Amino acid sequence: MNTTIMLFLIQDGITNGAIYALLGLATVLVFAVTRVILIPQGEFVTYGALTYASLASGQMPGTARLALVMGIAAFGFDLYAARRSLHGGRIARAFAVNIVLPAAVLALTAWAAGHHPPVALCIALSLIIVAMIGVFLYRIAFQPLAHTSVLVLLIASVGCHLALQGLGLLFFGAEGQRGPTVADAALMAGPLRFTGQSIAVYGVTTAFMVALWLFFGLTLYGKALRATAVNRLGARLVGIRTSLSGQIAFLLASLIGALSGILIVPITTLYYDTGFLIGLKGFIAAIIGGLVSYPLTAIAALVVGTVEAFSSFYASNYKEVIVFMLLIPVLLLRSLAAPAVEEEKD
Repeated sequence: MNTTIMLFLIQDGITNGAIYALLGLATVLVFAVTRVILIPQGEFVTYGALTYASLASGQMPGTARLALVMGIAAFGFDLYAARRSLHGGRIARAFAVNIVLPAAVLALTAWAAGHHPPVALCIALSLIIVAMIGVFLYRIAFQPLAHTSVLVLLIASVGCHLALQGLGLLFFGAEGQRGPTVADAALMAGPLRFTGQSIAVYGVTTAFMVALWLFFGLTLYGKALRATAVNRLGARLVGIRTSLSGQIAFLLASLIGALSGILIVPITTLYYDTGFLIGLKGFIAAIIGGLVSYPLTAIAALVVGTVEAFSSFYASNYKEVIVFMLLIPVLLLRSLAAPAVEEEKD
């Protein structure tokens, strides 16, 4: 270990921590609004990365077909929920959002896969496809269970993770893929070399955090999400549609996951199940932040990334164990600081 190696490890830790910060923020957002511990966050990462890599290599990603199938199922759920008060305008809107939009995206994706589209179009299509999957996933799996306990929602989340991971194996196969870099430029700062991809990671992470801060503080929908997170019943009493808040939360989480995957896939080879481990590290940052604090989650993500980088240098075989062991002192301190609660009697 010397100064140069230490700087390289810190740089690598900050790059990884920026990705974990995005995923941790998405986990906190979804849990605060919907009480769902989003285990499939890793699948959003995988789907975004491998959809982007498939399009860039001229292959048709199966995620576009999945979005259409899930949209048809979501349209059926909407029809059943509104069976007692069917209105033409509501049905037409649901049909356009759930079926027409995914069908149009599927047709555009099929065309793009045969014409080797530019990187910008691959990124845009990947984000749209995964965002639709995220919204439809909430409508199908979590919105009908919105008023159940956190444990039931967690079981549903684990089931969605297993289903999406199996579909990922079906769509992309067992072999890993890499995608083209977003930017090829490089910047030298002393002994450190910042590639265009790492600069893109820093820039996108910072921009997304600022955008989320502005969204929650200045927009009507952002304030509705904050109100739903504070008190779900109170939000309903003042006219906020909590189902719409949940859909927006899943939309943002899926966009963040897909964007994280697109930023990662040019740096390292991703497999159909790689996203789960990456999402877990974002979940660790969210746990350290108490599943409520966005700034603390971002700081914790940088710590997780730095610890992982130094662990890979000193004990590469145990780096995952060391990272996950960060949870033990945090949970211990939180359990000691939490007030005593008497057990409920039957």
